[in-house]
Amino acid sequence: MTAPDLTEVVAAIHDIWMRTNDLIGQALADHHLTPATFQALWSIDPAEPPPSMKVLAERLYCNAPNLTFIINQLVERGLVERAVDPADRRSRVVVMTAEGRRVRAELVRTALEKTPLGVLPSSELRELKVLLNRVVRPD
Repeated sequence: MTAPDLTEVVAAIHDIWMRTNDLIGQALADHHLTPATFQALWSIDPAEPPPSMKVLAERLYCNAPNLTFIINQLVERGLVERAVDPADRRSRVVVMTAEGRRVRAELVRTALEKTPLGVLPSSELRELKVLLNRVVRPD
């Protein structure tokens, strides 16, 4: 890929991210959330065991103090709780509350309804998924 092509792809990904944040802004505001707190909530899969703070920091590409600030906001809103990690009592995990699961499902649904990627047909979304997974999960 040439530098101009790579520049265009990165700019398009950034634009999609920014436009999606803008389009879901009111839904986030209704729940007193920011894009950062929503990303943290999205990163906690309710179908999986609760992640440790370390795992969540890695998923969000942030440091411990930033994650603590974000999680504190989610705790204050009753969306998550901190708990002792049953596998390592020295660690803490982030557990989504029932309200957190409800709000997460609503906001994920809103993001999927409003994303600019929604204009792509299923076949192109599948192609894009394959390409992005090659970048995200290089083997």
